[in-house]
Amino acid sequence: MTPATARELAERLRNGSLDPVALVEETFDRLLVADDPALFIRQTRARAEAEARAARERLRAGNPASLLDGVPLAWKDLFDLKGTVTTAGSAVLRDAPPAARDAALVHAAMRGGLVTVGTVNMTEFAYSGIGLNPHYGTPRNPRDPKVARSPGGSSSGSGAVVAAGVVPISIGTDTGGSIRIPAAFNGIVGYKTSTGHHPMEGVFPLSPTLDTLGPLAHTVEDCVLVDAVLRGLRAPEARAADLGALDLVIPDTVLLDDLDPAVAAAFDATLARLEAAGARLRRIRLPEIRDAVTVATEIGPLSSVEAMVVHRDRLGTPAEAGMDPRVVRRIRMGEGILASDYVRLLSERARLKAAVAERLGGALLICPTTPCVAMPIAPLDADMEVFFRNNFRTLRNTSQGNFLDWCGLSIPNGEDADGMPTGLMISATHGRDRALLSAGLALETIIRGRPGHG
Repeated sequence: MTPATARELAERLRNGSLDPVALVEETFDRLLVADDPALFIRQTRARAEAEARAARERLRAGNPASLLDGVPLAWKDLFDLKGTVTTAGSAVLRDAPPAARDAALVHAAMRGGLVTVGTVNMTEFAYSGIGLNPHYGTPRNPRDPKVARSPGGSSSGSGAVVAAGVVPISIGTDTGGSIRIPAAFNGIVGYKTSTGHHPMEGVFPLSPTLDTLGPLAHTVEDCVLVDAVLRGLRAPEARAADLGALDLVIPDTVLLDDLDPAVAAAFDATLARLEAAGARLRRIRLPEIRDAVTVATEIGPLSSVEAMVVHRDRLGTPAEAGMDPRVVRRIRMGEGILASDYVRLLSERARLKAAVAERLGGALLICPTTPCVAMPIAPLDADMEVFFRNNFRTLRNTSQGNFLDWCGLSIPNGEDADGMPTGLMISATHGRDRALLSAGLALETIIRGRPGHG
């Protein structure tokens, strides 16, 4: 059975055919059915029940707090929930003091009547596109019941918990692809907002320059709705765009290289569907993408430099021994980068960001979200070099959007022979979130290419 979307649940809550308290009970029942102990790091049932009772009173009085009042959601375990420990997926923070207050976005969600059911699993300290976690277990990718496959990272639990039908929305973070990759791997929609679109207060950082956040959900419409609620809007600003007015561009370099055959076939089929529907597509030169790869290769990853600062008091202490060696290795990639290199990285980023913005103008860039589908976990766990090769490849397309400061949407656009999903990514320059979401609303059904959500 297809899981209900947030919009569908909200309509039933408003018309009285569904009770918010009963919905919370159903949510925890679905979690039992999912039978994956690695999905949640912490369940907040008492909080969820209290928030559902408050939603029930508002809805019965005809005074909903928002368009999604009473709808349940889960948070990546980087977001502070008052009175609970924010582990960031790490064993070394398991005994940290509980958060004194909710993260700013959690507070905004509560103000809008969304019901917090807990915090979900993730890559330790949010530093991988694969989603493995040796401390709390790795969430199963629900799309393959037989082979344990990557759920995508670092918002692994956020992708899996929505795909499993436990909650219709989960809020993740994205520093190099950590919303869009789990969305693609699990066959759902993921929306990476522009930096500054939502407040990051109360969110454990990885790379403050690159960190963003956003929802994972079943549809673009659900992403639009929850984004509006979290911003305190009475109604969404995004409306489905005029298909013929969209300017969709396909880059000439990097993002279409070394694709799995199924990913390439799905992308080509999507382009054909878009053209048949009347969308305007054009291929463009985008040398700045190659330049961004060159800068990161020559100097080093910006995320590693900033992660070194975040974790400087843990490295070289007993705490380091309690961390995932794969995460430690990525953090230490920033160890030899000088302050002058860091300044150069920021300068090059600003230059390339401006050049791309001028070249793209109002166009939207489309490409595969990832070059591959979700891979089996066993070889990744067994060999660190295999892990790092796959991790680098998985992050390749999405990380460009972080370095160049784009907003982005991943929408399912096909499957491989084993039924594993592929994703199409739409990206827009910084601050053009409304245009991005409007395009997503117009294009989702065409991109998916078959009946279902969207």
